Amino acid sequence: MTFSLGIIGAGQFSGRFARLFRAHPGVSGVYVTDLIPERAERLARAEGLDGTFPDHEAMLESEALDAVAVFTQRWTHGPLVLQGLRAGKHVYSAVPMAISEQEIAAIVDAVRTTALTYMMGETSHYHPATVHARARIAEGAFGRVFNAEGDYVHDMDLGFYDAYRYSGGEEWKATASYPPLLYPTHSVGGVLGAWRTHAVSVSAIGVVDERGDGVFDRAVSRFDNDVSNATALFEVAGGGSFRTNEFRRVGYPSHIRESRFRFFGTEASMEQLATVALWQDKDGVEDITELLEPKSAVPPDDPSLRHVAPELRAAFTSGSAPVHDRSRLPRQFDRLHNGHEGSHHFLVDDFVTAVVSRTLPSVNAWVAARYTLPGIVAHESARQGGVRLRIPDFGDAPEM
Repeated sequence: MTFSLGIIGAGQFSGRFARLFRAHPGVSGVYVTDLIPERAERLARAEGLDGTFPDHEAMLESEALDAVAVFTQRWTHGPLVLQGLRAGKHVYSAVPMAISEQEIAAIVDAVRTTALTYMMGETSHYHPATVHARARIAEGAFGRVFNAEGDYVHDMDLGFYDAYRYSGGEEWKATASYPPLLYPTHSVGGVLGAWRTHAVSVSAIGVVDERGDGVFDRAVSRFDNDVSNATALFEVAGGGSFRTNEFRRVGYPSHIRESRFRFFGTEASMEQLATVALWQDKDGVEDITELLEPKSAVPPDDPSLRHVAPELRAAFTSGSAPVHDRSRLPRQFDRLHNGHEGSHHFLVDDFVTAVVSRTLPSVNAWVAARYTLPGIVAHESARQGGVRLRIPDFGDAPEM
């Protein structure tokens, strides 16, 4: 069985995934649409796609398509996902799942009602540190895990200005002020992707921006946001805690590693920085950097990356790390771009496999809710000066 897919949004990110969906043997055809038709036509030509649609409404109405993949502005995902599910399409969505509890609840309900496949493409779920920690936790190597830390440290100067200008048009500053904690999945997902628990409460603090360039300016921001850096401390079910940092003004080489993680247990711990990773127990320290280091299969100056800002190219060219098990992937992926520390190949294969086999994908609606909603509540906590707030939970995914 194969299925046809429509891509909504032809920006810098979707092109890398268009190529992978097109190459996957489970996908029979790939189409694209964008608010700027020329972008859709350019992507279709560049990647040899099967055609374009004039808009997403026409794409969702088409009986020729079985699924859609949403790669649009982050605050538009919730409504577009709901439209897709209600139109009878399986849906892959870039992160975040949505920006409100109400949108998340509606998506979970729609997935339950329609029995269609929904997956959020959270890259940190396949971050090498997450993959390794997930395996070591499963075998009990940490003892009891009681604390973890996850950072998404991506400075605005390293690619984000260009990305927002590209996607935001003349009013780009209004959307470049997107609140850090409403984009939480690259830090939360890496923690919860390894530690099988969920957040139940949070207290968060935001740092008001002082750059003065009109980006994080409440008078300009469509999100009424002037915070560029934020930290959240979460309580988890079963006892324990984890902290996340969402930083957009930070002296850190985010082009080397955007997300990084630490896990602490009663018997062992694991810590990752920009260029080093360590496994530690009561006897000593083991350097596991090479185990977690993706080997780039494509050079950053590859001609196919000419439309990607130089500061963002490392995110699109990483290969796989030794901890990644590529045996399940289609061989068609072996010589294609990977990205975000080796995650892209696995995310595409997860979604295609779930649609074809009618099984739950790794980051299904219930998992996606647990990766996304904690940040939404944390944002509200920060706006209230750090008051501790409860985090609703939609439960575990149902048995298929």
